[in-house]
Amino acid sequence: MTVTTTIRPPLIAIVGPTAVGKTATSLLLAREFPAEIINADSRSFYRGMDIGTAKVTPEERAQAPHHLVDILEPDEPMSLATFQDLAYTTIEAIHARRHLPLLVGGTPQYVNAVVEGWSIPRVAPNDQLRQELEREAERDGVAVLEDRLRAVDPVAAEKNAGNLRRIIRALEVWEATGIPITEQQTKVPPPYDMLELELYAPREFIYDRIDRRVEQQIADGLIDEVRGLLDRGIAPDVSAFGSIGYRQVLPHLDGEASVAEVAERIKLDSHRLVRHQQTWFRKNDRLVRIDVSRPDWEDDIRARVAAIAGPWLRAR
Repeated sequence: MTVTTTIRPPLIAIVGPTAVGKTATSLLLAREFPAEIINADSRSFYRGMDIGTAKVTPEERAQAPHHLVDILEPDEPMSLATFQDLAYTTIEAIHARRHLPLLVGGTPQYVNAVVEGWSIPRVAPNDQLRQELEREAERDGVAVLEDRLRAVDPVAAEKNAGNLRRIIRALEVWEATGIPITEQQTKVPPPYDMLELELYAPREFIYDRIDRRVEQQIADGLIDEVRGLLDRGIAPDVSAFGSIGYRQVLPHLDGEASVAEVAERIKLDSHRLVRHQQTWFRKNDRLVRIDVSRPDWEDDIRARVAAIAGPWLRAR
């Protein structure tokens, strides 16, 4: 009896802390394989936010097809559910071209929503309810909202204790659907042969990269980039301006900080972000760690991707 083995289409996810070299790695792989790159960095969705996000440049984009870059204005929202839908549609289109999709970014929630197949409640934001709950928390304390959530979804209340934003979201979903958010947040892994790569380097190695990058961003016109966004009418309180590299510039434009102080603040906040990201990555036991400070790391990553993607690509 002949047994037919179905080769599943591959998906390569490339994650890692800021400045570790995710863009360069994706372009390295795109030179070796017929690959297309899907952005999973939430900051790179926004048009006009280029220098501070270290966004892939036009020259780099010319080296391989890039997707989900520059798709929003800085004051437009992007929900996790919308990103997941866009990512799956893009992955299917890339597979239809018999190319290899590389999901690349430093926003773990966005990557995990795709590779783990999160079922995300399709409940639109209710700004009025959110503002009411925020005012209530400010007046009476977050614990009041935690108790309210605990009455309808004790799992969410325990999981999100002290996290006002997530508590409000859970209450918002309950108000809209009458179903606890935890009952709607299941996981159904997508039908891909997946390889999740974590680009790693010792912290001092990354800190040095960050510091040199920040100095270059300042020289390349980061201050003017932020000023230009404000001149376009982008309000300083939009969530996109909360990104590292943008919120630190605002005090300088208000005359409250020097350029040197802005640069130092960006560096320190970026160092803190690296510590947070690496702590989070340690919790994911699916990640294959690639130490980019080692001299043979490029050969290692090529071999691992070839092992996963090669059989499907050869079957074209």
